[in-house]
Amino acid sequence: MELIEAIKTRRSVRRFDKRPVDDKIVHEIIELGNLAPSAGNLQPRNFIIVKKQEIKEQLAHAALDQRFVAQAPVVVVVCANLKRTAHYGSRGRELYCIQDSAASIENMLLAIVDFGLACCWVGAFDEHAASRVLGLPPHVRPVALLPIGYSEGKAGYASRIPIDELIHYENW
Repeated sequence: MELIEAIKTRRSVRRFDKRPVDDKIVHEIIELGNLAPSAGNLQPRNFIIVKKQEIKEQLAHAALDQRFVAQAPVVVVVCANLKRTAHYGSRGRELYCIQDSAASIENMLLAIVDFGLACCWVGAFDEHAASRVLGLPPHVRPVALLPIGYSEGKAGYASRIPIDELIHYENW
């Protein structure tokens, strides 16, 4: 699949069928995510692969009871590793590691489409509850849940604001 096609066809999917996702594909998706740029090439991100149903259920509960999180065969939790950007001070801890994690997430979303899989970027969750469920150390902050699987049916198209309303020039 060409990149532009992947960008144009990517959708947020919340219904998955029961087919398992191959571990090798999940690892490759994560490797592609980690190829995203990062401040100082510090790669301040960690990826937690969740396949145990009990843990997925707890994450779904932490995600404001979004049940589809638990229905996906695998959930990748993308985390910001605050220690890896510590030498940038508060900007590194509060911004760079989040930006770097988000860049890796977008790479992963496009790779997921390329593998014929589906996903939804879930950012609405109780960060402290997710951290407890996963036993994360204090310097590792969960940024997103990525439930990954094969789509059950075809996802609809979400409309976009016309681009001319979003583009601005200097002296805005």
